[in-house]
Amino acid sequence: MEKHRLIKVILSLLAIVFLLVGCRETTSVKERMLAEEPFERTEFLMGTVVKVTIYNQDQQAALDAAFNRLEELAGLITVDEEEENSEVEKINEQAGTKPVQVSDDLYYLLQAAFDYSESTVGSFDMTIGPITELWHIGFDDARKPEQSEIDETLALVDYSKVQFDDDAQTVYLPKEKMRLDLGAIAKGFITDEVVEVLKEHEVDTAIVDLGGNIYVLGDSTRGEGVGWNVGIQDPFETRGTILGSLALSSRSIVTSGIYERFLEVDGTNYHHLMNPETGYPFDNELAGVSVITKKSIDGDGLSTSLFSKGLEEGLEYVNTLEDVDAIFVTKDKNVYISDGLKGSFRLTNDDFTLK
Repeated sequence: MEKHRLIKVILSLLAIVFLLVGCRETTSVKERMLAEEPFERTEFLMGTVVKVTIYNQDQQAALDAAFNRLEELAGLITVDEEEENSEVEKINEQAGTKPVQVSDDLYYLLQAAFDYSESTVGSFDMTIGPITELWHIGFDDARKPEQSEIDETLALVDYSKVQFDDDAQTVYLPKEKMRLDLGAIAKGFITDEVVEVLKEHEVDTAIVDLGGNIYVLGDSTRGEGVGWNVGIQDPFETRGTILGSLALSSRSIVTSGIYERFLEVDGTNYHHLMNPETGYPFDNELAGVSVITKKSIDGDGLSTSLFSKGLEEGLEYVNTLEDVDAIFVTKDKNVYISDGLKGSFRLTNDDFTLK
């Protein structure tokens, strides 16, 4: 039941929240060799709905290649014990025992996760796995742990303890029961890899959606120089209401927020974005953060990091980054945008106030 409910919710988000408007013009189709009907495919992978849509002509082979790559990488990264090819699960199983040799793909991803853990001083922590598994928010057995359990588990969370051996290409968790959790960065990495496959097949107009990690490739089907009209989700609504939009071309947009998964206990909602220092969800004025980047892996890592920093520090930090923008939504329904979005973001929901 949980799986079917999740599919239904995500499909509604795909259909409504991210309004990727691509009304075609006949001249544009002819000039850019776009198909009259797009090639598209939807699958349930990594616990979410994945959809790839290609608007170029004769690109069924590109669509098949994209999903082959997607499934290959998803198998390496999942933390499902039943997935025999999961290299992340093998690392977790050997925690405190021995290093595990991994593929080029996973080694790159783990090093990127370590870099983000380091650059955010641990607000993003690749070893948060024991805490997320303790709460298990988003699953049927989700619960609020006892404080003693949280205190004991926090001792296992420390990204700085992860050991890399570049020569042997191995990764080692030195404490038994330490666990990697790449949920805050894996979808971004896979999104980028799928986009690369599409480019290799000379696809230049497409949308990749990995459960809300969106990448819009090229200009929209409305014409050259016209961006895709991407809707920004209202973090207080699960039905897919948007609060605003902006035009994007060849960009990723990733959102982290309290709407995604949460657990209600005694009238209090606990969302799934965990603070590695406290073992509880981050508690600040933010309801959601959407991050726009060139690469989806950066947006993925930064969305959690910026959420953890809160409004003032997060906004200040994102304005120091090149080619990165963000939209912050507070719990009192105020919307704040980074400097690069001034003049391009359009607020469309009267329930919110643009500051």
